[in-house]
Parts: sequence; C-alpha cells; structure tokens
Amino acid sequence: MQIQLSGHHVDITDAIRESVNTKFAKVSSHFPQLESLSVTLTVERASQSVEVTTQYLGAAVAVQAASHDMYAAIAQAAKKLEAALAHRKGSVKSNRHEKPQLEQEPIDEAS
Repeated sequence: MQIQLSGHHVDITDAIRESVNTKFAKVSSHFPQLESLSVTLTVERASQSVEVTTQYLGAAVAVQAASHDMYAAIAQAAKKLEAALAHRKGSVKSNRHEKPQLEQEPIDEAS
C-alpha cells in the first residue's frame, strides 16, 4: 500500500513516518483491496490533527482525528479508518444479494 504523507505546520520526522506506516500497515492487512492513502498531519495552537482519505470499493472514505499528542491522533485516525472501511465493506456486501419480496394478501372489504 502506498501512503502519501504531508504536513501542515509540521516537519515529518522519521519517527512520525514510522508511526504512520506501522499503524496503517495493520489497516492494510485487514483490507487488502486498499491501494493508497493520503495522510495529512496538521499542528495548530491547541491541537494536532490527522486527516486520512482514500478510495475504497468505489467510494471516497475520509476520517479525521485530533489530540494534544500527534502519535495519539495517528492511532485514533487508524482506528477510525478501520471502522469506516468495515462499514463500507458491509454496505457493499449487503447490496450484493437480492432481498426477498414480501407477498401481501389482498384485503377483502366485503367482510
């Protein structure tokens, strides 16, 4: 899986890059159809946030996590991404099968 990592008001250190690769490698192992991720790290005055976007099974999936610690925000984003991908996978699987049609008996108005 290819991870495009960018920073806004933050320098991408080797430790941050390794943390991102480790956390999202676990997500990649659960969802092998996942080809690429775009990860944006942002540092603001009061918080540090992580935004992750990707394409999965024909739809865009995006998550955001924020924390006072960058590593905690990365872990939260990975957890949220895994939940969002599982939800998308379930939606695709549920629409794959035909639903049974309910048969309604005609109401007899003469009674």
